[in-house]
Amino acid sequence: MQDDITKLMISCIPRLRRYARALVGDRTDADDLVQDTMERGWGKLSSWRSGSDMRAWLFGIMHNLHIDQVRKPTLHTVDLGDDTPVPVVHATQTHRLEIHDMQSALETLPAELREVLLLVALEEMTYEEVAATLRIPAGTVMSRLSRARERLRAHMEQRTTISPLKVVK
Repeated sequence: MQDDITKLMISCIPRLRRYARALVGDRTDADDLVQDTMERGWGKLSSWRSGSDMRAWLFGIMHNLHIDQVRKPTLHTVDLGDDTPVPVVHATQTHRLEIHDMQSALETLPAELREVLLLVALEEMTYEEVAATLRIPAGTVMSRLSRARERLRAHMEQRTTISPLKVVK
């Protein structure tokens, strides 16, 4: 039984890493977040209900850890030495530039909008799964997702104003 639970937790790591990388933007910080999530999950394994969705449970732990880290004041530094390689970006690599633009656009979103967008679009979670993970109503998930998409669209189209909401009767 314990081996099955361990395998189930380990199978969630790739998706946790992908979400963490999109959430925090830095590979090292993302790996630290995943490690903290797995450590917390292992320590609190007794609170996981057998038969429930392990992935959603771990994503909830990751969400809470991330919120705690955002609230905690930190100073991020990068050690640069003389032998630190400088990345080369070629002008013809439009795909990388588009990804960079999208990452920059994601970083402009407030955390609550970015989290919902990443869970739905990147992790392919249903609205109900996102609602359970973030402990918010499904209607709030849909509202935040809509606002996040519109803000991304406006940013990518370089519009300064976001189109107003339309009243549907």
